Amino acid sequence: MAELTSKIGRRKTAIARISMTPGKGQIKINGRTMTDYFPSEILQIVVNQPFALTNTLGSFDVTANVDGGGIKGQAEALRLAISRALQTQDSELRSPLKKEGFLTRDPRMVERKKPGRRKARKRFQFSKR
Repeated sequence: MAELTSKIGRRKTAIARISMTPGKGQIKINGRTMTDYFPSEILQIVVNQPFALTNTLGSFDVTANVDGGGIKGQAEALRLAISRALQTQDSELRSPLKKEGFLTRDPRMVERKKPGRRKARKRFQFSKR
């Protein structure tokens, strides 16, 4: 059996769980092909960035389960998961992936709404009279 690597990537509220095996470069996301799931070419490039950077494009099959967030957050969560899996496969790839920032989890999330306010920071209109 081929070596299986499972990793998790997160971005905002999107979570991507992947299984990566040596193969022909097929990427399945929630049972659909990548071109079906991410019709935008920019998002497809975002997902393939770790492979392009490490010259491993077409050498791994990825099966992903993506949930939550928006489509861009899901693509970036998938990029983080793929980068972590590549690093596990070959420790030599850690340096270029880290240099490009693909191993860094982006912590920015939506700030919660506070009581007594219209939104997280916006206040209700003030009336002097």
